[in-house]
Amino acid sequence: ARRLKAAAPFAAAPASTTLRVDPDASPYGQWYLHLPGPVDAPPRMLHEIAEVFAQYRQGLLRRRAAARVPAAELLELAAAPRPGSALLPAALRACGLPDHGPYTVIAVSMGAEEGAAEAGAEALDEVLRHLPGHRFATARLATGGAAAVIATDSGAPGAGAPGAGAPGDVVATLKGLWPTLDACDDATLPYGGMSTPAAGPQELNGALEQARYALTAAVRAGSADGTGQLTTVEDLTTLDALLAGIPADVRTAFGIHALGPLADDTNPSHRMLLETLDTFLAHNGSWARTAEALHLHVNTVHYRIGRVELLTGRDLARLDHKLDLKAALLCR
Repeated sequence: ARRLKAAAPFAAAPASTTLRVDPDASPYGQWYLHLPGPVDAPPRMLHEIAEVFAQYRQGLLRRRAAARVPAAELLELAAAPRPGSALLPAALRACGLPDHGPYTVIAVSMGAEEGAAEAGAEALDEVLRHLPGHRFATARLATGGAAAVIATDSGAPGAGAPGAGAPGDVVATLKGLWPTLDACDDATLPYGGMSTPAAGPQELNGALEQARYALTAAVRAGSADGTGQLTTVEDLTTLDALLAGIPADVRTAFGIHALGPLADDTNPSHRMLLETLDTFLAHNGSWARTAEALHLHVNTVHYRIGRVELLTGRDLARLDHKLDLKAALLCR
């Protein structure tokens, strides 16, 4: 894709020829007719060849759209709080997946714009087709975005290929492939969240929840630096990363209730106390180091922390109360 992106259009590049097979296709499903050397054939013939490929591609897209119907039913069953034990194996088989694990679930998002869910499904399809030794079923989610169930199957084509055949390889391979989506012409790098391996069909509900949680964390982290990224549940190894997966309105509500009056940081006095609290917790509750960092007398730090405890109803001599307030600061 990077080579094609750099190639000049047909009329402007006598040394090579690149034609879009289907100009209306999404960036992730775009096909090209690319001839790297000089071509003696007339342009009309090349366009007719591209049209033949376009017709074949349209048939392929119809087959993929049909395959997403059972995949959507599978994901709907997986999303149910109490999936039926008899229904999930049958739904997996309908998608061409084995009715035994392990499975990995991945969820993607490209925003709330119209067509974003379909673009996310196409992007997910594209990257998963480069995952050897695994079969998958992709569909749009009723709640927005898209998701896929990936099954490791030693009998699948390519299972003997390097990097195939183990659930753990899925994460490493997809993290390596993810940035290549950005090489697609006019493409947006999607956010993705991945679950830990689910041992069997009955664990698909938990795996889908994990993938959604990791996706929320990826969106929050990516919004901060303006990039798409793929986050796994195993990446959530800090309190800040764990909290990033919580919905924004829940984070805000927790911060307001845990901090009490201090949540109103429009008050200069409250901002001062929040700064002191943040520094105090960052220095592991050391009065001397906090005073040094803030250029204050130790007695002033004692006074301010006393005010924090009074306003929040917390005792900062207790570890659990320190963790509560640290989480509240991270949720602001």
